Amino acid sequence: MRKPFIAGNWKMNMLTAEAATLAAQLAEGLKDVKDIEIAVAPPCTALSAVAEVLSGSNIHLAGQNFFWEEKGAYTGEVSGLMLKDIGCSHVIIGHSERRQYFGETDESVNKKLKAAFQCHLTPILCVGETLEERETNKTMSVIERQVRAGLSGITRADARSLVIAYEPVWAIGTGKTATPEQAEEVHKKIREMSVDIYGNDLAEGLRIQYGGSVKPDNTKELMGKPDIDGALVGGASLKAESFIAIIKNAS
Repeated sequence: MRKPFIAGNWKMNMLTAEAATLAAQLAEGLKDVKDIEIAVAPPCTALSAVAEVLSGSNIHLAGQNFFWEEKGAYTGEVSGLMLKDIGCSHVIIGHSERRQYFGETDESVNKKLKAAFQCHLTPILCVGETLEERETNKTMSVIERQVRAGLSGITRADARSLVIAYEPVWAIGTGKTATPEQAEEVHKKIREMSVDIYGNDLAEGLRIQYGGSVKPDNTKELMGKPDIDGALVGGASLKAESFIAIIKNAS
C-alpha cells in the first residue's frame, strides 16, 4: 500500500516572516494527520526559518532546486549538502519552470537525481508535456523520454525512495487541470515504464504525484484514481486554509 504524499511548492513567494507564519499554521492545522506524508518547499531564503518552525512536526522540508556539485566556484548555486545542513529531506528536480526558464535539460536533471541520492535527499522528479505536445499527440513520447533519461544510471536501491510528479505544463498556474482520466492515463504509463526499468515490485511501491492547478475541490477525484498517489501543489499551497483542505480531502 503506497502512502499518499502531498507537497507544497511555494515557488518564488513569501518573505521570511510570511513563510514562518504559514509554516506555523500548517504545523498546527496538520498535526493530527498520520495517513498522508506532507512536505513544503519554501524559497531558499526562508528554509532556515521554516526548518525551525517545523522541527518536531510531521511536515518535511524540501528544496525547490539545487546544483549537482557538492561545493566549488558556482556563484549563486546551492548544493545538496547545503540543503541537508539546513534541514531538508526532499528536493524538487526538473520542474517545468526550471526547464522552461532556466535551460534545464534531461541531462542536467539526471545529474541532479544522482547527486540527490548521494547526499540522501529524496528527489521529486518532475515530468510533463506542453500544450502543443499534448495537442499533437506527443504526450506519451515526451513523458517516456523524460522519465528514461532522468532515471538513466539510477540504481534500484536508490530508486526505491524516488518520487515522480507528473505536471502537465499547460495546467501549471493556468487554472486548467488535467481530468482525472487524463492524469491517470499518464500516471499508469509512468508506472508501466518503471516496471520495465526496475521490475514490478519496485514499481508497485513507486509514488507518483499529480501537479497542475490542484485545489481542494478536485483533490478527492484525482486521488481516487489507482495510480495517483499524491499531489505537488503550487498556488493553493500558499494559503494554510486551502493546503490543509487539500490534505484533508485526500484522506
